[in-house]
Amino acid sequence: MFVLGIDPGLTRCGYGLVKKENVSPSARNSVVAVSGGIIVTDHSFDVPRRLSRLMEELRLLIEESRPDVVVVERVFFQTNAKTAVGIGQAGGLALALADAAGCEVVQYSSNEVKQTVTGYGGATKLQVQRMIASLLGLNGLPSPPDVADALGLALCYLMNLPMRDAIASSSKAILAARGTR
Repeated sequence: MFVLGIDPGLTRCGYGLVKKENVSPSARNSVVAVSGGIIVTDHSFDVPRRLSRLMEELRLLIEESRPDVVVVERVFFQTNAKTAVGIGQAGGLALALADAAGCEVVQYSSNEVKQTVTGYGGATKLQVQRMIASLLGLNGLPSPPDVADALGLALCYLMNLPMRDAIASSSKAILAARGTR
């Protein structure tokens, strides 16, 4: 299973592709980082041109990596309104492109990622980077922070997958039991 995490931004959009290997549940490091990077747009260009470039780069990334799932950061709060608008526009592009490509699309907030990856929703960026490096068996900290955030989004999905599967299975069992009454 390939999971693509996207940390949206108009100037810098981070991405991280993680692969979950089909190995026994007791196997260590069954999750590996495949790639990560940032898409940069020139801030001297107007917004439509920057969005167009970002759209093309994200489309190519999704087309080439063919992820099963795309996880995009959900932003709840931003102190700078101009930054928030750019993040929202970039996130919207990522969501639409992933859906158009037929991928499962999921969103998590940064606090949800921190809670899942480190066990503490108020973890610092450095704590998150260290835990991501540990979980993925990386030799160093994922950098820049945009890449770490994107890898964290992908990891968050995979770490929550057993619970999601259990809930789905229980829901099916409940519906089946109700249907037999």
